[in-house]
Amino acid sequence: MGAVCRSFKNQSWKDLYQAAIYESDLNRLPKRIEDAEGALIICARELFYGAGDDDGEEAESLDDAMSILHALRSSLKRRPTSSQSTSNFDYLRSA
Repeated sequence: MGAVCRSFKNQSWKDLYQAAIYESDLNRLPKRIEDAEGALIICARELFYGAGDDDGEEAESLDDAMSILHALRSSLKRRPTSSQSTSNFDYLRSA
């Protein structure tokens, strides 16, 4: 099976993951993260129910990708709002 889980709009989880981590438009980023997380969950389920296959490496890649997407989502929540000064980088120190 390895890295070929095609589950979300016929795209691999890796394609959706890369689209999320390389998205530069902060307005589109939450949707990209959501799409990638959904594909990761579906692929993880496919791996789980096909437990006879030796996909330990794939499962580890899924786990790593989900952790990175979680960190990316968390960093979005820490972004200053438009009412805060962007010259004050105190919000970065809390990360």
